[in-house]
Amino acid sequence: MYTVKVKLRFSSAHNLRGYKGKCEALHGHNWHVELSASSEDLDKTGMVADFTELKGILKGILERLDHKYLNELDDFKEINPTSENIARFIYERAAEKLSGINIKEVTVWETDSSAATYSKR
Repeated sequence: MYTVKVKLRFSSAHNLRGYKGKCEALHGHNWHVELSASSEDLDKTGMVADFTELKGILKGILERLDHKYLNELDDFKEINPTSENIARFIYERAAEKLSGINIKEVTVWETDSSAATYSKR
């Protein structure tokens, strides 16, 4: 199995509804997002996927989140914009746009020491 990864960043604010603690208040993060794609076989050029294509798709998804108050976005009006839900949001949009490429997982780091990963498996 081959796996490739790309990593980009975005900045945004959020608060966690129903959470008792500091994160209940409005606060921001400089998020790091890692998208992994995998395949048993390589394409005719010897790649799982083109890094440029993966980064372009991920960048387009993150532009919807960058410098936004996540709680106000339609996708997070009903669910909390936790790292877990953000990872799933990014995974699902990437999978829609990258037909034929197996998205293995998306990891969202909200700090250097705290991350959440979403995958279909």
